[in-house]
Amino acid sequence: MNREGSAVRTVSAGSADRVDPINVAFAWSALGGDPALLSHVAVVEREGALAARLPVRSLARACTGACALAAAELAARRAGLSAAPGVRVDDGAVAAAFASERHLRVDGRAAASFAPLSRFWRTADGWVRTHANYPHHRARLLAALGAPEDATEDDVARRLSARGALETEEAVCAAGGLAVALRTAEEWAAHPQGSAAAARPLVERGRLDEAPARVLPPLGGPDASGAPLLPAAGLRVLDLTRVIAGPVATRTLALLGADVLRVDAPRRPELADQHTDTGFGKRSTTLDLAADTGAFEELLASADVVITGYRPGALDRFGLSPEALAERRPGVVVAQLSAWGGYGPWGGRRGFDSLVQAATGIAAAEGSAQAPGALPAQALDHGTGYLLAAAVLRTLTEQSYEGGSRVVRLALARTAAWLTGAAAPAGGGPPGVVGVRETGAPYDGPAPWLSEADSRVGRLRYALPPVAFTGGPTDWTRPPGPWGTDPARWS
Repeated sequence: MNREGSAVRTVSAGSADRVDPINVAFAWSALGGDPALLSHVAVVEREGALAARLPVRSLARACTGACALAAAELAARRAGLSAAPGVRVDDGAVAAAFASERHLRVDGRAAASFAPLSRFWRTADGWVRTHANYPHHRARLLAALGAPEDATEDDVARRLSARGALETEEAVCAAGGLAVALRTAEEWAAHPQGSAAAARPLVERGRLDEAPARVLPPLGGPDASGAPLLPAAGLRVLDLTRVIAGPVATRTLALLGADVLRVDAPRRPELADQHTDTGFGKRSTTLDLAADTGAFEELLASADVVITGYRPGALDRFGLSPEALAERRPGVVVAQLSAWGGYGPWGGRRGFDSLVQAATGIAAAEGSAQAPGALPAQALDHGTGYLLAAAVLRTLTEQSYEGGSRVVRLALARTAAWLTGAAAPAGGGPPGVVGVRETGAPYDGPAPWLSEADSRVGRLRYALPPVAFTGGPTDWTRPPGPWGTDPARWS
């Protein structure tokens, strides 16, 4: 028993009660991690956290645990430690963080949620899920439906009730909007995009050139001053991501010490509350990539990592393909995130967590005969975000030995395939010992894992980071500021 009276046990990844492929060991294998390090992971299990029909809690635990282990591995490498620090994954902290946008308060005000036209709708033959949080997506949706700009929910409902779900999906997509027909997991598996996603690795990893090994400045180990181990200290990250998944990844890298500069187009402002929730630890600027090429190239010249979260190929015309970036900045790590993956018939489509849930059978599995459902959090976004951060951290460790510019790619649809059982990560069975598991008190809400801070946007209540290892940081040192108000230069 531990000091709290909780049961403690050491669990092999291959033991009978761990046959579920959604665990830290599988995620770590997908990242190319050393299985011997899995014994450093301790998990506090809490019943009631992220309760759902699908194994969401297992997914969330696996993604954050793998990220924390990647951080601990890099910290040991840079600090010259004889062993990686221990990692602790608490279901309570994970559950709070995976719903961080719901727990955010700005001067006591709850964050804005989905817009009125971002929801499920009945169609003539089923259901369709639309996304219209951004003004330009709302306008394209209404244009595809032949609805006026001031259309109400009732107007949209009436129009959609007379159309087929697949017809709506194609029409809205053709107009540059976002709509996805509800599918079961079986229907998605039979779809060309579903089969393409399931055939890919959970984390795609590649080498772009033979750049020399990365020289990482050494870190001081933990000392009496209490200064935390920051494995990403001194690294510069260009953050070209939006919404949740990509910003969660870069928010995590900022927690771990990276200098993260988010770059957005000046005419595409982020939703204010969304930016606040994912803006901890970062600075935010705007650049027109077509006109401000000099400013961007100056940033790239000393960037260590470039992370993009747009449709595959959408930024290539600005010279932001992995190959083009590596040519101008040898040794760079390029991390790419998309909704559907850069392959298959939907490889160029826009997408969001809620749409991927609808397409891949998740909404059907979590719903009822009367209506589709949803996961208790936008777990595809958050889970993929932590995996993306983990992939960057692992790649930095690998580069310190082997060199080479690198690229990593993740997709929400591939994470969904893991969650639904359509595909497990590549790399065979989960090797080694996962570590110690404690049975903690049942999850009774996020309060123990929330904090408050003043910021330039107001007094904030926010979820604390779930990525934890011995000697590591427990909170961000910089609160978020208003979108796009920082200069386009490194700290």
